Amino acid sequence: MVVVVDAIGRQVAQSRCQFSIARLGRFRWTVEKPYKQLLVGDGDRVWIYDQDLNQVISRKSDRALGNTPAALLSGREEVEAAFEWRDLPAAEGLEWLGATPKDKESAFRELRLGFDATGLVALDVTDNFGQRTVIRLSKLDRNPKLGPDLFRFTPPAGADVVTE
Repeated sequence: MVVVVDAIGRQVAQSRCQFSIARLGRFRWTVEKPYKQLLVGDGDRVWIYDQDLNQVISRKSDRALGNTPAALLSGREEVEAAFEWRDLPAAEGLEWLGATPKDKESAFRELRLGFDATGLVALDVTDNFGQRTVIRLSKLDRNPKLGPDLFRFTPPAGADVVTE
């Protein structure tokens, strides 16, 4: 479940997503509502496909992920040096770890990672405008066998492709 809350605490969006991740920058994030979107990281590039616009944006992984929360989950080693880390008080039945990007040009100002006995179950990202994106992970299948095709993307015929 992904919930977006504005700077004054009003919920502005909610969606359900499916997320698969493998080390070394390979991931697949599928959003069904409120609009269909697919993000695929193949280890070299990140592909963002907006079905309604029939548009694909392709970026080099290091440029697309940079010091984002996705970089933390993708297994990039440089994340330890890219963030200031701190322990946070337990809350909501979870143990929390906070991360602040060292790069002042970052698109977000704080990330909180929530853990229970099984591992990571929550991400809470606050952007530079005070908007929060709250992600709760559920129905986790740890260490599944994921085929390499899951992390490949071919733009659909007729889609506009923007390469950065």
